[in-house]
Amino acid sequence: MVLKPVERRLVPENVFDQLLGEVVDGELAPGSSLPSERRLAEVLGVSRPAVREALQRLSQAGLVDVRHGGSTTVRDFRTSAGLDLLPRLLVRDGELDPAVGRSILQARQAIAPGVAAQAAQTAGPHVARTLRAIVADLESATDSEARQHAALRFWDAVVDAADSIVFRLLFNSLRSAYEPAIAALGPMMEAEVDNLEGYRGLTEAIVSGDRSAALSAADDLLRPATEALGRLLTALDP
Repeated sequence: MVLKPVERRLVPENVFDQLLGEVVDGELAPGSSLPSERRLAEVLGVSRPAVREALQRLSQAGLVDVRHGGSTTVRDFRTSAGLDLLPRLLVRDGELDPAVGRSILQARQAIAPGVAAQAAQTAGPHVARTLRAIVADLESATDSEARQHAALRFWDAVVDAADSIVFRLLFNSLRSAYEPAIAALGPMMEAEVDNLEGYRGLTEAIVSGDRSAALSAADDLLRPATEALGRLLTALDP
């Protein structure tokens, strides 16, 4: 285990990030015990309350099992953590993890058409006005970054129309991972966010209540960028 003193005291966020990296990288293997609070505080140069708060956050994230009066044991994050961990896995130490990026793209391609199909079945009359207004915003946006934000609002409205708490929480997690990378992804997302006919076609499929057409339109809209970004991330993966 390689831990570094943090630059400022009382910074549980920094402690959390360092321990998260050790767990995700496998330096702290599932089943292993962390050093005591006192020892971690000494190594990191922070107070014990800062370490305690970081450990509580790790526990809430499903990364460790904190036993009162006993040791803190590392859990297997692949079987215990939730989607709230995704943004931290995607970008670590300022660098994008290509494998995590591919996983997000695969999840998007697998889930979004089903969300669109569900929206076609459950959408109320107000959805047509909402989706058409967002497509108008897409058309009037002056740059790729603005169109990406409009596209996120479009999918946010589709998720609302699907009326599923599971889809909503999945979308929230994927959006949290994606939004910080919007500026960098601009050139690669242009083909998708510029596809106004694709958004119009998906809108009308949802509005008409045609599940099959909505599923197909969503798949057609997302697949080109998904495949292009997937190839790029594969090339970046060492």
